[in-house]
Amino acid sequence: MEAAGVEWLLGPMRQLVSWGAAGAMVFGGVMPYVPQYRDIRRTQNAEGFSTYVCLVLLVANILRILFWFGRRFESPLLWQSIIMIITMLLMLKLCTEVRVSNDLNIKRRSFSATDSKDEEIKAPPKRSYLDFDLNYFWHWSKFTDYVQCVLTFTGVTSYITYLWLDSSLFVETLGFFAVFTEAMLGVPQLYRNYQNRSTEGMSVKMVLMWTSGDTFKTIYFILNQAPLQFSICGLLQVFVDMAILLQVYLYSSYPQKPASHTAHPASTKAL
Repeated sequence: MEAAGVEWLLGPMRQLVSWGAAGAMVFGGVMPYVPQYRDIRRTQNAEGFSTYVCLVLLVANILRILFWFGRRFESPLLWQSIIMIITMLLMLKLCTEVRVSNDLNIKRRSFSATDSKDEEIKAPPKRSYLDFDLNYFWHWSKFTDYVQCVLTFTGVTSYITYLWLDSSLFVETLGFFAVFTEAMLGVPQLYRNYQNRSTEGMSVKMVLMWTSGDTFKTIYFILNQAPLQFSICGLLQVFVDMAILLQVYLYSSYPQKPASHTAHPASTKAL
């Protein structure tokens, strides 16, 4: 009788824990970007945040969604990818608006032309992903260019996946690329900090939440017997997070350079 009573109590508790873990997986991944988003909006300065983080996450989560069609994994991971894509687009929108606003005067000085009447015409440069200029890749002046790039990548990879969906080798390779790309999430920020010899403008709270979230996620993968690619790349992601935290410690002994609003081709690759 007592055993039945204990089981009656443990059953709902297990269900609540399961729901809580699933909710943490779905929404926990986007929480680190809340303090970074607020910092950028408050300071109107996006120089310290690498927008290539958004690129990495967009590519990783699009590939993960396509991987789901070939090998059905747990639905919380699928919903996490959908919500992460929306979050990264919002981050890109804010960063683009802030960068264009800050660079407005510089563009007026740097990009000018003279017509046949010798009248000076000043206009910002028009760049799109169709230029394939590496100096300006992922550094466009309009948010719509980013959306076009993401839609193009999604369309091409979806078509290829549709053609090769029956190949188990392709599906497993797709899954590996999805989680490996996500594991490289912190590398653009790591490189950006190394270039600047500073973590100025980067939200330390974001990195701390990366570390705790990636640790929880990796344990979740292992306990729920997720595909092996997920667990291996989760561990790699934790190591990258720790390297960024080490940068925070090391660079704290150096004078922090003020983040500049000036953008030029030589520095755009780090954005």
